[in-house]
Amino acid sequence: MLTRLKRQDSGITCNGKTIRSIDTVKNGDIIILKTEDNSFLEPNPLLNVPIVFENDNLVIFNKSGGMPVHPSVRHQGDTLGNFFSALYPEMTFRAVNRLDKDTSGLVVIAKNAFSANLLQNSCRKVYFAIVHGVTDVSGTVNAPIAREKESIILRCVRANGQQAITHYRRIAHNEKYSLLEIHLETGRTHQIRVHMSHIGHALAGDDLYGGNREDISRQALHCGIITFTEPLTNEIITVKSDFPDDIKNLMNGEL
Repeated sequence: MLTRLKRQDSGITCNGKTIRSIDTVKNGDIIILKTEDNSFLEPNPLLNVPIVFENDNLVIFNKSGGMPVHPSVRHQGDTLGNFFSALYPEMTFRAVNRLDKDTSGLVVIAKNAFSANLLQNSCRKVYFAIVHGVTDVSGTVNAPIAREKESIILRCVRANGQQAITHYRRIAHNEKYSLLEIHLETGRTHQIRVHMSHIGHALAGDDLYGGNREDISRQALHCGIITFTEPLTNEIITVKSDFPDDIKNLMNGEL
């Protein structure tokens, strides 16, 4: 595997920059090993994920909540990767952005290594979340995020964590919930969920971080807008996705 990574473009990166296997890294660096192996992706043509944009370099899917992007121990055939493999059996699955299993919305898949490298730093995402209570009209949460001790899943705000910055704007609300438009400066694991819980407005349905599932069975989080630079033409393209029904229902038809 190491030999393949060395020979592959951007096979080993540190904070987005290509490095060698002998280079020194430090605590807090993000190291990504990019393998070019689709052998584990069993094609599943029975899945149905809408395509909202496609050209020769990339395809953008509108993923539903409940579908993982990548296979895992518990999900071997029901992922976006399995569906992609059925549609494009000769291509490697290269997800440019990744969403949690229960987060819905836009996922960009590059069709070749060249596009994957260029898209990695050009995609700008806008998220929409429905949180408990009525938030301020707008705000910024600047609070470091760390792994919760003795947990491989949970994250928390802690002074010695990695810097995390979330900007939000309230665009609608009712007596129970606020709909927020969210822009991230950083991309920490569970960042939106942790930050909203930290300011006392956990995501609806997010029982992992203090929300409840009274009205929705998953965290009410949706990647609704992606803007990117097309790898070959340099055209700026914006793709949008409508809110799924379970999120619309939380706002009683006010969206």
